[in-house]
Amino acid sequence: MAVTTVLFDLDGTLLPLDQDTFIKTYFKLLAGKLSERGYEPDKLIEAVWGGTLRMMKNDGVRTNEEVFWEFFMGVFGEKSREDIPYFEEFYKTDFHKAKQVCGFDAMAAQTVRKLKANGVKVALATNPMFPQIATKLRIEWAGLVPDDFELYTTYENSCYGKPSADYYLSIAKTLNVSPEECLMVGNDVDDDMPAKNVGMKVFLLTDNLVNKSNTDINQFAHGGFKELNDYLDIVMRK
Repeated sequence: MAVTTVLFDLDGTLLPLDQDTFIKTYFKLLAGKLSERGYEPDKLIEAVWGGTLRMMKNDGVRTNEEVFWEFFMGVFGEKSREDIPYFEEFYKTDFHKAKQVCGFDAMAAQTVRKLKANGVKVALATNPMFPQIATKLRIEWAGLVPDDFELYTTYENSCYGKPSADYYLSIAKTLNVSPEECLMVGNDVDDDMPAKNVGMKVFLLTDNLVNKSNTDINQFAHGGFKELNDYLDIVMRK
């Protein structure tokens, strides 16, 4: 079956970055901003990590946003609900400083726009651990705009996380396509390549490869954006 829909990961795929460096920078900025509200940095970061892990294991009953804040308030109490606007303010102000540890690849935006011009559906299948405002910013850092995508997953509109099969199936359902029509493009073997298990084709982008399980990547179509574009020419003709 020919590919009609392409799903792209964001961090390390459309937006080049070293994941560990980005996370450390993000947490440092967040802790610095929220210290103004009396949050002790180490406890804050531990709580954010804990909420993130809960989102990754979400069973689909509630949104990731609801799961995150339930955990966070379990750590800091119901009063922390009053601080949600300050978290939102962080993403409007200090979060943009994390751009300095990200790279840029013009071929990423070119590939997305070429697909759109050819009538292909394009979705952003970034692990939905961030709020919409943060995801929009990271899209812009990659040289794109949110309207370039028919869907981009955030913690507000998602009830699952990678590498859950339900995460990938929910995207296909939202886009009204079958998994067999979809190609998932990502740089993380353990998070992105499991899309194959629901019937999607996969392409492993190796420019910022993450392979914590030391999986043999030769089982996947892989390479940089040049190789991806060559692969797209093949799978879109089938």
